[in-house]
Amino acid sequence: MLYIGLDDTDILGTPGTGQLARGIAAMLAEDYKILGVIRQQLFYDPRVPFTKNNSSACIIITNGLPGGAADESLALAISEKVRVFMQARFQPGSDPGLCVSAVAPPAFTVFGRRAQRELVTQTEARALAAEYHVPLEGLGGTEDGVIGALAAVGLTASGEDGRYILVGHSRELTGLQPVEALLEAGIGVVQTAEGVPVSEGLVLTDRLRPARRQGQAVAVVTWSEEQGGYWLPLKLD
Repeated sequence: MLYIGLDDTDILGTPGTGQLARGIAAMLAEDYKILGVIRQQLFYDPRVPFTKNNSSACIIITNGLPGGAADESLALAISEKVRVFMQARFQPGSDPGLCVSAVAPPAFTVFGRRAQRELVTQTEARALAAEYHVPLEGLGGTEDGVIGALAAVGLTASGEDGRYILVGHSRELTGLQPVEALLEAGIGVVQTAEGVPVSEGLVLTDRLRPARRQGQAVAVVTWSEEQGGYWLPLKLD
């Protein structure tokens, strides 16, 4: 697998990081299998420059080789494609960053968890990426987006953070749908917040954003008695 971490640090009135990530995924889907696009919530603090939310995103792809193997040449080729895509959509005032890596050591996850709860710096992000020989680059402005890009890779690789803004065909679901439809659309598991599996009933799928847990898309739901009863999705970070 390859992890493509990005943070556009967009400005008001422009498409956000999530929309940018989905556009990149659509481009890459012509040649690679997209396993998902995951949003990662980072430290929400007035000292951190952001628009509405301080979030970054990570795209997971596989190149279709046995075992989903990915080599350095593939990472470099994809980096170039994504870089061109992001630079063509650069907005003055934004500070985008990009990290494309086939490796995501535990130290990346530790960094990502820190970025969720405290201020971290570009210097720390760049030093950590360099230690593991992982390309991390700023694509404009202050280049502060390298922080979110590296954090997105680490958090996503943990398998226990974030929520999917794209997985399979789940965004095509609308209204009340049977649990089977969610599974067929690409969601791995439907369960309650207590971890109890849900195998039947209707789920309200409008703006469904499953959580990333145990390395898969998990729709966490709670029961609602409205309209005769249905499962209402919860939005987790």
